[in-house]
Amino acid sequence: MNFLIVGAGFSGAVVARALAEANHQVKVIDQRSHIAGNCFTKRDVSTQVMEHVYGPHIFHTNNEKVWEYVNQHGKFKPYINRVKTTYQHQVYSLPINLHTINQFYQKLFSPSEAQHWIASIADQSIDEPKNFEEQALKFIGKDLYAAFFRGYTKKQWGCEPTQLPASILKRLPVRFNYDDNYFAHKYQGIPEEGYTPIIESILHHPNIEIQLDTSFSQDMKDSVDHVIWTGQLDQWFDYSEGRLGYRTLDFEKYEAEGDFQGTAVMNYGDEEIPYTRISEHKHFAPWEEHEKTIYFKEYSRHCEEGDIPYYPIRLVDDKHLLKKYIERAKIEQNVTFVGRLGTYRYMDMDVTIEEALNVSSRILTDISNQNSIRSFYHNEAF
Repeated sequence: MNFLIVGAGFSGAVVARALAEANHQVKVIDQRSHIAGNCFTKRDVSTQVMEHVYGPHIFHTNNEKVWEYVNQHGKFKPYINRVKTTYQHQVYSLPINLHTINQFYQKLFSPSEAQHWIASIADQSIDEPKNFEEQALKFIGKDLYAAFFRGYTKKQWGCEPTQLPASILKRLPVRFNYDDNYFAHKYQGIPEEGYTPIIESILHHPNIEIQLDTSFSQDMKDSVDHVIWTGQLDQWFDYSEGRLGYRTLDFEKYEAEGDFQGTAVMNYGDEEIPYTRISEHKHFAPWEEHEKTIYFKEYSRHCEEGDIPYYPIRLVDDKHLLKKYIERAKIEQNVTFVGRLGTYRYMDMDVTIEEALNVSSRILTDISNQNSIRSFYHNEAF
């Protein structure tokens, strides 16, 4: 069969490879001039620092199958993400841990003492949190919420925390020990030579043809048996029901001598500081040495037409609109929707890869059983 895959990021590449290995012909197109989507990395010309062009990406997962998959296509080096944050001219460690609590309150709490303290300052009057703010107040109280969540969240999402669902804080990241590893997954790392060679390796197969600087048009469907769509869900339908809400990111790039901030990521919790964080990319490759450095101030804003969508907002209005698109997607013929944009969800890289592998398996099973390929990926996406 002939497949057209729209998008050369992880989702598109993983599905393309599986179909190609099953002797199907696959064409992968991408409107950008490079593969790897928002995971695209390249060497900065001036400093030779490995640059995460669309923002930092740290691979972390508990999924051994996914970890083995990516390691087949490149060498990963161990990397622990230790995030810092500033608030009122002080630097703290994230996620909130025993060091953060003791520093913030100028105490010498033991783990159990810290637990009792947090329980005593949490807002016990909130039974069932109705929004993000209430969820935070219920678990950590107003002081820690104001320092580490309120300002940052308003800048990141562009709205009041009371407008965000409580589900965003499903598991409040508070630790009553001195563990400052931002993630808690078994496997954590960054590719030694960046993510672009990983995607390049996945796409390297004689049955895969790649066309960059190529935008999708509906007439392309007529020349293939099936389309794998990793673009925006609403874009497939030409935004006929309206535009789903996304946040996008703007980056200001700077170059300096030596070491600018001494860590990879520094968040800024104060609301009056317009950027959400500064990332210094030489620290994402501590196995390398560079005399110069590059760093990026990161700003979050509403995604407009022509912007790169980074993550879905999924507020109440978006969910109503999303439901309309889901119903249309379920009856759409000869197309499968995958990935963060195609399913309108925020997903980490490991989940993206896992679902792409599952989609590939389902498609190949349908072909093997001589069934028509089920157009829409039915899972817990919505």
